[in-house]
Amino acid sequence: MSKLLGKVAIITGSSRGIGRAIAIELGKEGASIAINYSKDDDGAKETMDILKKIGITAYVIKKDVSTFEGAKEIVDETLRHFGKIDILINNAAKSKIGLFMDASKDEIEELLNTNLVGPMYLTKHAIPHMIGKGGVILNISSMWGEVGASCEVTYSTSKGGINLFTKALAKEMAPSNIRVNAIAPGVIDTEMNAFLTVEDRKELEEEIPIGRFGLPEEVGKTAVFLCSSDSSYITGQVIKVDGSYI
Repeated sequence: MSKLLGKVAIITGSSRGIGRAIAIELGKEGASIAINYSKDDDGAKETMDILKKIGITAYVIKKDVSTFEGAKEIVDETLRHFGKIDILINNAAKSKIGLFMDASKDEIEELLNTNLVGPMYLTKHAIPHMIGKGGVILNISSMWGEVGASCEVTYSTSKGGINLFTKALAKEMAPSNIRVNAIAPGVIDTEMNAFLTVEDRKELEEEIPIGRFGLPEEVGKTAVFLCSSDSSYITGQVIKVDGSYI
């Protein structure tokens, strides 16, 4: 429990799934966690209870990252409570399966605002508080941001944008000792895939070379590596955690 001792991390969408797993793994390494979410009160409380039970300092912030004002409030509230920001993890995301031609204007805007524009807003507000002391920005992308997915066109587009945002911002912020990377998970065993039937799950597992779904904590441990000094010369990278699926 030392790799991130004394660090403060904002993790969006950390009321469940991958976000919660990242919060747990970073907390185990000594980081204090700002748990951000927008709707899932019960999930956020559960994340908080889990972290407190294992001795992790945490604080809950219910704000919508998809708006410019909400993103600023997340940063401001973190600073009021913890006094600094060392790590920003842009994890919050939405997905909707369906034909692109059937997508409504509101659906397209909601996905893009949450998955791409929101992380840009939050990062813009957080960067000034990292200048002069360094920091880490970690974006949670997707394997579909690399190759695209049929029936998830807007989602794939948003994650492709996150990948280029990561690479471009890394070049811009490297002289300020702010590293920017992304993780592109494959099929991870979270509630997002709970709709799959037993047969569908088995068929999908057979398509993954490693033969199984990934675990949320495997993404969390990758996040620890990318947020710690173990990866001090790594920036501008999109790391796939997908069992060699793509």
